Amino acid sequence: MTQTTGGKDTSGGEGRPSASRIRAEAEPAWPSPRRGWIRFVALLVVAAAALSIPYYLHSLLYESTDDAFIDGDIVPISSRVEGHVARVCVTDNQFVKAGDLLVELDPRDFRARLDAAVAALASAKASDKARQAEAALIRITASAGLDEARAGVEAARAEVKSALEQARAAASRCDQAKAKVDLSRAAVGQAEADADAARAVCMRDRLDLKRFRQMAKAGAVSRQDMDHAMAASQVSEADLEAAQKKIETQKSMLRQAQAEFRAAKDDLRRAGAQIAVFRARLDQARARLASAQSAPERIRRSQSLAAASSAGISKAEAEVTQARLNLSYTKIYAPVSGFVTKKAVEPGQSVETAQSLMAIVPKGVWVRANFKETQLTRMHPGQPVKITVDAYPDRTFHGHVDSIQHGSGARFSLLPPENATGNFVKVVQRVPVKIVFDRPKEISGVLLAPGMSVVPEVYVGARGEAPGP
Repeated sequence: MTQTTGGKDTSGGEGRPSASRIRAEAEPAWPSPRRGWIRFVALLVVAAAALSIPYYLHSLLYESTDDAFIDGDIVPISSRVEGHVARVCVTDNQFVKAGDLLVELDPRDFRARLDAAVAALASAKASDKARQAEAALIRITASAGLDEARAGVEAARAEVKSALEQARAAASRCDQAKAKVDLSRAAVGQAEADADAARAVCMRDRLDLKRFRQMAKAGAVSRQDMDHAMAASQVSEADLEAAQKKIETQKSMLRQAQAEFRAAKDDLRRAGAQIAVFRARLDQARARLASAQSAPERIRRSQSLAAASSAGISKAEAEVTQARLNLSYTKIYAPVSGFVTKKAVEPGQSVETAQSLMAIVPKGVWVRANFKETQLTRMHPGQPVKITVDAYPDRTFHGHVDSIQHGSGARFSLLPPENATGNFVKVVQRVPVKIVFDRPKEISGVLLAPGMSVVPEVYVGARGEAPGP
């Protein structure tokens, strides 16, 4: 190494040394450790870049998530009626076909209810038949009764009119008989007066005859005067006798007139009584007519009762149908084919309506992957998917995107977030994506049950572009 003293060159050479010479003299004779480290780091960077390029390219063409699982239909099995379990025909994890008997409840109570409903239906039908017959009878008899009542009113009115005419005739006869009685009484009085006059004449003639006889004995009167006196006495006697007979005749006629008057009064009384009777009949006929005029209302009422009985039949039939359905519900059949899971029923157990007894998981499954919303930019239905199941890490299944849910999972949760309240913190949301398997042979013989974890890789390259190997 050259040394300098006081800033001067002590190399013994002439003049100032060159820069290249100085750098050559300053370099050590062995490699620098710092330069080797830099070369190592550079090599690592190049290797990392070379290895990351495929993964970067893969990330551009695929979207993947580990928030994914096997999903499928889970069909809950519950009882539609209350009852006691008579027998259970399946066990846990058993495969059943659609229509296989799973559970049977004790059917005796339901059979009794069905028998009661059938008996109630028969009773309702019999009642309906009686109601229909009664309605028909009311329709027939009501019209006939109305016509009969109207005819009865007219007949009663005619009877009353006839009775009134008879009463007027009886009153006229009574008046005539009374007038005849009065006339007969007057005639009797006149006859009695005539008889009194004849009697007075007869007494006078008798006295005259007696005087003439006394005077004839004395020879004071002539024979002619005596004969005239005797004739006059005989005539007065005859007149008196005729007057007395006329009195008897007039009295007989008076008695006859009085009898006729009494008969006329009796006829008048009978006519009045008959009028009262016929008026009572008219009132009864009018009452029957008023009752018969309610025939339309009675017909409507009978028809309403018949309709109600028909509705009772419908109700009874519905009860029979419901009882028959309830009896059928005592046998619970598998609605679909699948595996029995979560069995929670045993013989002798009492079950309630809608109580969960077990569940059936069908064979058909799919994948439900919860991708971040930022991963859905180029994702659409129909894109191919590679599926890796955690239970089978060495196998790859193939499928495609079936559909994307229109809404994030948080939005359809039990308590969705309300970002309008409180402080807002933006969180990347996840959206469920349904992925179905393409190759049934790949999943045959493999246990893929709902809830198993999977990792899907969706090819999101250009639309219509096939994924790489």
